[in-house]
Amino acid sequence: MYVIIIGAGRTGSTVIDLATQDDHEVVVIERDTELAEEVSATYDCMVINADGASKDILLEAGIEEADALISTTESDSVNLMITMFGKQYGVETLVSSINDPAHMELFEDLGVTIVESPHRLNGQYLYRAVQHPAIRDFMPIAGDAEIFEATVDEDAPIGGLSLIDADREDLLPEETIIVAIVRDDDLIIPEGETEIRAGDVVTIFARDGATNQITDAFTTS
Repeated sequence: MYVIIIGAGRTGSTVIDLATQDDHEVVVIERDTELAEEVSATYDCMVINADGASKDILLEAGIEEADALISTTESDSVNLMITMFGKQYGVETLVSSINDPAHMELFEDLGVTIVESPHRLNGQYLYRAVQHPAIRDFMPIAGDAEIFEATVDEDAPIGGLSLIDADREDLLPEETIIVAIVRDDDLIIPEGETEIRAGDVVTIFARDGATNQITDAFTTS
């Protein structure tokens, strides 16, 4: 796959690392000379030290042949302009980070896959860690719905119960589904008789998000 990556900051450098590891043909556009030189010395990819919002530079990078265009700058206006060029030249996959959620609709109208600002996401994770320490990871879906992971504590109310028993005891709200269990590095797809044990890492879907009722079931009082 031929991938053009705009920006080699914290987010962009991670994308560059992953894309080059997977042996994709990668072109990086970075306006900061020091960052551009660092990427050129570190990764097996073409690096252009220039402004990625320039149509001429994008043509030089091969936008007409690109399979994917990933824009990771800290400016939504720059990211939007870059993805508009991508749309114009028929790039199949357009991905952009977004710093202000108010701009989301503009990107969606172009058919751009959006990734929220890493700083905003980090803030969400930090808040979740304070609000619900049992949560290891989470992903918002739509509205209040979330998928998240939690570790079952010793003596947690749900420990030692099957999913059927947990339902009978009303430990979890309606429209809450335990999607998967990881136990001793083994993946278990749970069914009604599956028992929840201390130390299990469970993946949970909750339509109303990670409420206290849910997290309390997996933690020791």
